[in-house]
Amino acid sequence: MTQTVRTRIAPSPTGDPHVGTAYIALFNMCFAKQHNGKFILRIEDTDQVRSTPESETQILSAMRWLGLDWDEGPDVGGEFGPYRQSERKAGYRAFAEQLVDSGHAFYCFRTPEELNVIREERKAAGLNPGIKGDLERPQDEVTARLAAGEPYVIRMKVPDEGVCVIQDMLRGTIEIDWAQVDCQILLKSDGMPTYHLANVVDDHQMQITHVIRGEEWINSAPKHQLLYAYFGWEMPVLCHMPLLRNPDKSKLSKRKNPTSITYYERAGYLPEALTNYLGRMGYSLPGEQEKFSLDEMIASFDIKRVSLGGPIFDVQKLSWLNGLWIRENLSQEEFMRRVQKWAFNETNVAPMIEHIQGRVDTFADIAPLANFMFSGMLDLQENDFEHKKLDRAQVLRVLQFVLWRLEAQRYWSKEAIFADVKALCGAMDIKMGDFMQPLFVAVAGTPNSWSVMDSMAMLGPDMTRARLRHALSVLGGFSKKEAKRVDKEYRVLLKEID
Repeated sequence: MTQTVRTRIAPSPTGDPHVGTAYIALFNMCFAKQHNGKFILRIEDTDQVRSTPESETQILSAMRWLGLDWDEGPDVGGEFGPYRQSERKAGYRAFAEQLVDSGHAFYCFRTPEELNVIREERKAAGLNPGIKGDLERPQDEVTARLAAGEPYVIRMKVPDEGVCVIQDMLRGTIEIDWAQVDCQILLKSDGMPTYHLANVVDDHQMQITHVIRGEEWINSAPKHQLLYAYFGWEMPVLCHMPLLRNPDKSKLSKRKNPTSITYYERAGYLPEALTNYLGRMGYSLPGEQEKFSLDEMIASFDIKRVSLGGPIFDVQKLSWLNGLWIRENLSQEEFMRRVQKWAFNETNVAPMIEHIQGRVDTFADIAPLANFMFSGMLDLQENDFEHKKLDRAQVLRVLQFVLWRLEAQRYWSKEAIFADVKALCGAMDIKMGDFMQPLFVAVAGTPNSWSVMDSMAMLGPDMTRARLRHALSVLGGFSKKEAKRVDKEYRVLLKEID
């Protein structure tokens, strides 16, 4: 290759750092290193409502913890910055309007109600119910509406007939009917670009040569290829990696597996082991060895060795591999240092002292009292949640509603958690003491611990949410029929709370 290879990872800072992001980042980094190229980290924060600085900080910290270092990014700079899409906002409009001027995009004034009618009409006609068809207005009407300051979006034009042919490094030729591709919004009414426009413009301006991403983006490839053609730019080489799967072969989800990198850090896994395990996802070294370092993976890396079969992310297998790393790679001195750094240091222990000191008679009482703070998933049984006042259905609702509320919490603190729990408690008309008992059991393993609000604040969002999900699983959760009814109940409560 004569051109410098440049790959990138582009996470959205809208939640916890996901193992799937690390998985894709790992393969991008290895490919770049194999070709003496550059690996770039770009923050795709076009969703200004959900994006937070805290999430971005978590993502960067989690990637660093795993050893997935980047050559250019928001924290290290580079010649193609800025590396946050929100800081590149001004440039996107010009590209969207360039496409309008060249006849490849148009101003769309359609209301949500009008778009729903179009969807239903297409569906009734046996067509793909995406947004396509009679969307444009005559030029004089467009000019008048723009002059009047009416809200609009800019949509790209997409062919109605024919087949889009995509070339993929792993999959060869992929064919997708243009009839299945809708007229994608490129610029939203607030002036922010959608992922599709920003992704193409940024990749071009940052001279990305290879886009290695998850297979969920295959259906978006025609839109991206069309945009490159419209702009007259050379498109990067595409490579769509297989999706991570749960042991039951379903798509990896936090409902069935902890998916946050921070959870595994908190639960006491070694970063080397987690990176090793992610490297084993659909990939094997020439010698088929299961345990290998990041340097070993880079040294022998070959993207063609990736298997398209859905790789299984199995926490039990990860724990086994982590055990190998602990026993075979850590001296006693290093083991002690890692344990101390993981949990038993002043930063982690200091917040617990006020809760521990008044509850112990000897230092020997500390471990039984605080062991849940140094544990991963707790060993819970269904009868642990037996309640004098609430039946099983009510306990399930308490746990589920709190989980949903905390999943939406963007700023994790004791005060924010308390506000969420208190609001739900009032809306559900349950006394606070009765409401809190299932939370104590789910988070601390016992109703006789110190303040569960403090515990959740110290454990952090990833571990807290994972334990609530685990508690729901232990109780058997809701049936599909119940789940729909419970979801409706929760939406009603939200209206009352908010």
